[in-house]
Amino acid sequence: MKRGKSATGTAQTASEQLAIDGGTPVRTEPLPLEFPGVHYLGEEETEAALRVLSRRSLFRYYGIDLGREVESLESEFAQFVGVARAVAVTSGTGALVTALSALGVGPGQEVIIPAYLWVSVAAAVVNQGAIPVLADIDETFCLDPAEIAKRITSKTAGIIVVHMSGAPADIKPIQKIARERGVFLLEDCAQCNGGSVDGQKVGAFGDMATFSFQMNKNMTCGEGGCVVTNDPRLEQRASACHDVGYARDESGRMIFDRPDLRLWGKGYRMDELRASIARVQLRKLPATIEHMRRSKYRIRKALEGFPQVKLRKIIDPKGDTGCFLITTYADAPTAERINRALRAEGIVTSPQGVSDIVMTDWGLHIYYNNLSLVNKTSVDSRGFPWNLAENADLKRDYSKGACPLADSLFERSILLAIPSCLTTEDEDDIIRAFEKVLRALL
Repeated sequence: MKRGKSATGTAQTASEQLAIDGGTPVRTEPLPLEFPGVHYLGEEETEAALRVLSRRSLFRYYGIDLGREVESLESEFAQFVGVARAVAVTSGTGALVTALSALGVGPGQEVIIPAYLWVSVAAAVVNQGAIPVLADIDETFCLDPAEIAKRITSKTAGIIVVHMSGAPADIKPIQKIARERGVFLLEDCAQCNGGSVDGQKVGAFGDMATFSFQMNKNMTCGEGGCVVTNDPRLEQRASACHDVGYARDESGRMIFDRPDLRLWGKGYRMDELRASIARVQLRKLPATIEHMRRSKYRIRKALEGFPQVKLRKIIDPKGDTGCFLITTYADAPTAERINRALRAEGIVTSPQGVSDIVMTDWGLHIYYNNLSLVNKTSVDSRGFPWNLAENADLKRDYSKGACPLADSLFERSILLAIPSCLTTEDEDDIIRAFEKVLRALL
């Protein structure tokens, strides 16, 4: 991959004219695209895929010469997270739906979700016929434990905590609240695979957890995901839900004599081809994370010299996967001005990528940008699930203003992707651009 180069051969000085005002930009070529696992794809993944194709057995449960790639991935991934059981599925969204089905979520129930999330989190709750309840975030950009406690009612079935933008939530107090209030805790680790708090991997704190292996994620097989748990019954229910509705015994035969394991299947089974690629990516994941973390914290260190810039609160820096840097400013106009100036200095990727934006432009990660949620959209003419009799008293507002701290943080914060292949020169350019812009504008 061709790397960007500084537009000048010497360090920038505070007196230089900003590129946005006609000066010379720090960088003249785009930064690498942000896809973490993709940059580590290589011959090993090719060999794994060819191994499966040579067996001519792509389905996980039977074939001409079954290689048991999915089964192996489940075992290896459970060991990596530090849990007992895993069920591999076709996507992170499929993982969420599978987990909520296993947990028995349905009409008449509420599930607490964060203001900063991906659309699939809300969609999974709604598609179960339950009502999502927004809770505000704090400076971790994840759920605020105090806000969760305020939103638990007699209708609350559980909490979905989302470890957003590469760094873990303040998970231990959230875990405590869930246990004390008798509601389930589901961790969405899609954007923080490999992250940890005090040495314990995200995904090992809740009753269940979900992961995504989609192309944007820390490890990838293009599209895929996983559900993990320590509870054997929940694992069997998840297995039933992701399949045709019945759990299977160790030989792979369906179990018909357990009423609690006779469900409705979603057809989210992962195939052998994707599993083989995911297994290789899992082995590479620690190195992928270490590269991003090293780049991120070198940039963060440089920004510590600017007290006007507030850096995202990280619960455990050693457990941060490093794939995004978030900086926060005094007000929205300042954030907009700095972002425009940084982009003019060349801190951007190619047009298909997202590298350097004010967070209000972060699409369906922002609760009020999800118009289906704001407008309580239904897939049928009766208004499912909003108009179900069981949900009649569960009216919620999802429009901007529902989560004021999140609203303020989104308007005042800049999100910068940290690709897993940044060179020292790339990092130098990012640091130089920040220093040039901040010295001029703050």
